[in-house]
Parts: sequence; structure tokens; C-alpha cells
Amino acid sequence: MKKEKDIVFITGCSSGIGYETAKLFAENGFKVIMASRNFKPVINLKKKLEKKNPFLLPIELDVRNKEKVFEAIETLPKEFKNIDILVNNAGIGLGLEKLQDGNPEEWETMIDTNIKGLLFVTRAVLPNMVKRNKGHIINIGSVAGREVYPGGNVYCATKFAVKGLTKALKVDLLGINIRVTTIDPGMVETNFSNVRFRGDRERAKKVYEGMTPLTPKDIADAVYFCATRPPHCNILELVIMPTDQSGAVFVNRRT
Repeated sequence: MKKEKDIVFITGCSSGIGYETAKLFAENGFKVIMASRNFKPVINLKKKLEKKNPFLLPIELDVRNKEKVFEAIETLPKEFKNIDILVNNAGIGLGLEKLQDGNPEEWETMIDTNIKGLLFVTRAVLPNMVKRNKGHIINIGSVAGREVYPGGNVYCATKFAVKGLTKALKVDLLGINIRVTTIDPGMVETNFSNVRFRGDRERAKKVYEGMTPLTPKDIADAVYFCATRPPHCNILELVIMPTDQSGAVFVNRRT
């Protein structure tokens, strides 16, 4: 009898890492719940892939909204209820001002998305994993959660929180057959910098000038690798940087 593919729930699927991760799991036959605030791209991804894989469920979801997160998980169709793999990918960085010049409203957006959103989704999904004694939580962190850089203050703090929460969750789940992973990328060329610089595309482009950054697919490949290890193998932490990067502020630029 053929083993049924696992169910994967991925947040932040409208572009970048989330989009490529959803695409990769879908192409490999997994059942995929694709969640995003920006709904149109995930609808289009479903249309693009549904001939090969009909088990795709786009949902419109802002992870910052606690009530909507719990409602979304509680009202999933029966065939998508038993989530096996959760990829907490939704995240945002805003601004590079020094703390004394920062915008508290933008701090709240980063904290609400990167920390509280991750917690809400995990809290909504995890009890059923515990009940079934099966699951995998994969958090997308950052090298910014390992070392700080100028202007990174609050964003770095949120990613340090992701690293700490991942480790704490693994301790909480000791003795339960649930794996926990944080994947911490360095420089990945996505829409992240456009958002960080509030739509200033020229400034965003300069972030990757003269070097070869990672691609969203590179990180999707890493997520898939971690998720498909044998059940006894838990990759707790994975750090991925471009060859042109040696740390948060150490970047080789050829121009």
C-alpha cells in the first residue's frame, strides 16, 4: 500500500522563500496548505501546479491576527487537518535606523509578525501534532538571529527570539516524536529589501551589488532536506550563507 504524503503548512507563501518552498513540496506530491496575507499569488500558484498535484489549499491569513490564525486551523477541511510539517516562514524587516531614530510602529509590525505570528501559528498547530505523536516545526530565522549589524536592532532581536524559541520548543517536546528546526539564511535576494526600504528599489538593489546572493530556491531546498530526513534525525539548526558572505557584516563585493 502506497504511503500517503504528509501535509505541509507554510506561511508567507506569496513570494520568495515561502513561494519556492510551497512549490517544491507540491511538486514532490505533498499536500500543501499555502498561507499568505497577499492571496492572489498563492491562488495563481495553485492554478499553476494543480494539474500535477490537486491537493493544494491556498488560505488568506495574516499571522499577526491571533483569532484568525486559530480560526483558520480549526476550520481546515478534513483532508488537511492533520498537519505534519509546519514551516513558519512569514517575516518582515523594516528600516535600518538606529534605535534612537526608529519608528515604534514598525517595531510593532516586526515583533507582531516575526515573533507573535510564529507563536500563534505554532500554538494553533502543535497540540494536534502532540496528540498524534508526529510532526516537524521548521522556523525560518536569519543570521541576524546570531549576530547583530548596524541598524538591525529590533529586526535582529526578533530573529534572536526565533532562535531561542526553537531551542526552547525542542526542550518542551523532549520525549515526543516531533522535530524542531531553525534555518538561518544569510543574504537571500527576495522582496525583503524592497519592503525594508519601503519600496526604494534602487537602495534594495545595492544590498546585493557586486556579490552573488542566495536564491529563495536555495532555502526551499534546505527546508525540504531537513523535512525529509529519517524520523530519528533532527537537524536543530542550519546556517546558510552565500560563498561571498562570512558573517552579518562581512561580504565580498567584486565592484
